[in-house]
Amino acid sequence: MTQEPQPSASMLSPEAAPDPAFEAAYQAAEKSAGEGGIPIGAALAREGVVIASGHNERVQNGDPIAHGEMSALRAAGRQKSYRDTTLYTTLAPCAMCAGTIIQFKIPRVVVGETRTFDGELELLRSRGVEVVILDDQRCVEMMRAFQENKPDLWAEDIAE
Repeated sequence: MTQEPQPSASMLSPEAAPDPAFEAAYQAAEKSAGEGGIPIGAALAREGVVIASGHNERVQNGDPIAHGEMSALRAAGRQKSYRDTTLYTTLAPCAMCAGTIIQFKIPRVVVGETRTFDGELELLRSRGVEVVILDDQRCVEMMRAFQENKPDLWAEDIAE
């Protein structure tokens, strides 16, 4: 069952406040871009409170598995359980990150966009993870610009 895209923060009415956890993920993506890295950010939240955020650090740290989701989970440190958390990410998770979401039984993932990379959403759904797609235009524009300007780095990140 495919979930319909939700309005992005940029599409919401002025009265609607942006989700602080998604905004933490978006700000992390912007930080990575500012550092010359891959502009993907993530945040882990429990009951609407951000536990930690992180961004793709492959370039900055020379670490091939330092994707945004992995960075956020690393920053969160050990948790007794992840079953009451939501992972927010600016881009659909890849197979590695989806596997980690499944491993730690994170029940819900909120995705900024899937237009530039469709990731492994069906894998997540097949394992009972609720997937919400925001279709946030800011995320789409950031990734399109990155993919256009640094295609080799993008191909490296997704192992193509």
